[in-house]
Amino acid sequence: MSSQPTAEVLSVNLARVRPNPHKRGVELTGIEKVPTPEPVLVRAPGTKAGGLGGGLVGDSVCDREHHGGDTQAVYAYAREDLDHWESVLGRPLPGGVFGENLTTTGLDVNGAVIGERWRIGGELELAVTVPRIPCGTFRGWIAERGWLRTFTRAAMPGAYLRVVNAGPVRAGDRVTIVQRPAHGVTIAQVFRALTLEPELLPSILAADELDEESRAMARERRTFALDSPEPSTDPS
Repeated sequence: MSSQPTAEVLSVNLARVRPNPHKRGVELTGIEKVPTPEPVLVRAPGTKAGGLGGGLVGDSVCDREHHGGDTQAVYAYAREDLDHWESVLGRPLPGGVFGENLTTTGLDVNGAVIGERWRIGGELELAVTVPRIPCGTFRGWIAERGWLRTFTRAAMPGAYLRVVNAGPVRAGDRVTIVQRPAHGVTIAQVFRALTLEPELLPSILAADELDEESRAMARERRTFALDSPEPSTDPS
């Protein structure tokens, strides 16, 4: 009988700020993140516009209108999913290249349930909030024709998390799922509902922990889908 792989943080990644030619009105981007060997404090950053940006001390969030804040305090992506994209794109993808703060291993990030809580190391506790919705900066950064469409159809978006208990994180920290809501609504399910499969929109509202911004988006897109006989399937 095989044992389950140990879930852990493979790398902790902080932004290397660079000019952003891919998004009008946003001069800089922190989408490139690089691993750091040092422990990093994670704390709740506050609101998008008026808070501290991201949850990791030393990280940078340049587009405060669309990124950062308590609901998007930490972004996690699985090494196993990066390995998949390496085979698709035919090039190496180091930890942090998708803009993730935490590159994990042994953890089904896309199968995480909305509101699920992760304890990392001894003090840090995070709660799964929403999937990453890809943007123009991500498309330009990866620089592959049709990238947003390819990424969206795969439904492997990675997960944003909020900070429940502040604490340090470092590469090698174990990740333990300490609480999982019974509703079963996953990151992948919410992502699919908000992008290419509007028929799933009613199902994601079963997650009481889903944030109000996502709920409003779901209600708006459901109305649009009901009013439109041929909803668009091109996320780009």
